[in-house]
Amino acid sequence: MALSGFPEWLPAGRQIELAITDTARRIFELHGFASIETRSVEPVAELLRKGEIDKEVYGVRRLQGEGDDDLALHFDLTVPLARYVVEHAGHLEFPFRRFQIQKVWRGERPQEGRFREFTQADIDIVGDGSLGVHHEIEMALVMTEVFAALPIPQAVISVNNRKLAEGFYRGVGAEDPALVLRAIDKLDKIGPAKVATLLQSDVGLSVAAANACLALADIRTTDLSFVDRVRALGVQNDLLDEGLDELSAVISGVHRENKAAVVANLRIARGLDYYTGTVYETELVGHESVGSICSGGRYDTLASVGNRVFPGVGISLGVTRLVSILLGRSLVSVSRSVPSAVLVAVNDEDGRSASAAVASTLRSRGIPCEIAAQPDKFGKQIRYAERRGIPFVWFLTDSGGEIKDIRSGDQTPADPATWVIPEDDRAPQVISTVSEEDS
Repeated sequence: MALSGFPEWLPAGRQIELAITDTARRIFELHGFASIETRSVEPVAELLRKGEIDKEVYGVRRLQGEGDDDLALHFDLTVPLARYVVEHAGHLEFPFRRFQIQKVWRGERPQEGRFREFTQADIDIVGDGSLGVHHEIEMALVMTEVFAALPIPQAVISVNNRKLAEGFYRGVGAEDPALVLRAIDKLDKIGPAKVATLLQSDVGLSVAAANACLALADIRTTDLSFVDRVRALGVQNDLLDEGLDELSAVISGVHRENKAAVVANLRIARGLDYYTGTVYETELVGHESVGSICSGGRYDTLASVGNRVFPGVGISLGVTRLVSILLGRSLVSVSRSVPSAVLVAVNDEDGRSASAAVASTLRSRGIPCEIAAQPDKFGKQIRYAERRGIPFVWFLTDSGGEIKDIRSGDQTPADPATWVIPEDDRAPQVISTVSEEDS
């Protein structure tokens, strides 16, 4: 029985997922991030301490007996990281650089791109007492490198700053900036007219203040011109000034390395309230309706013990959401759905050990292969390889062996100890089906 929101990919889809996580892990490690894995459950009180997610947390209990009712599955990897840092601070070197590729759970209503069980690939840098802005720049640059290595449409990282938004909202008279953030977050769903009504009825803003908030949300630039556009709105607030300075530093810092990596987008805010500064969201060009595939931000107070505070910044790639887009919209294909590059044919059952010896030699040289299940006629064994997507079939002959490329039909003598497999055939390849013009 299928369960909505709990995806199970077919082998081809799993190959796409592995390609994404393998690429992310390789690049994360190139930038010095160490891998960790945290437990799947946390105390409910810890999970509910930050963020408007109380209705989305899955509680954990035993089918029989007492206990465990105060535990729940984690809804992201940042809150568990904060607990991990506090518990292991005495054994960590700061800034602590970690990546984590792991499942999380949320009781959301399943729809395109939204799941109840999904995989995230996170990187975070956590400091001890302080954390430089250059780490916020690094987050965007590392993820841009991941996107560039994947066969996906163009990904654009939007950046904003929570201080900028909160300072602006306070400057126009909002007593609770969080209410404004939640209203602005509904712009794409209900439109500016209804959001303006919400800002007046639920937040208590004047018509002019509500319009100013909408004008702020409409600012999106590829350079630092957002500063003048914000100033032109005439709002004065010290926190706003601080946020403008921080966002300018991040945008200019990223652009020194890669001008196409980020844009300033003053609409985004992120729903979890532990973010305190820079925030990120990422959309695929042409597929914006699915929402962000990669998000995160700066958090200064999430992890602390006594007077010791561990500020951090992180960004998270939604692996499952990305896979669902690529599959659901046919944006990629897979060269084959199985790891096997060679099917070693079996002449007869008495000769199976000889076929196994060939397979063993190939595997010792890093060439994935499998042995035919039945000693059928060679035509049938070849058709089996075709159905599996295996590109080569190895035949044992009286004079040694021959390898057949079943795509081209070429068949040549070969020695398992020296045969060289084309590099693109060694492992399944994920291939973009979108032309550069389309992307």
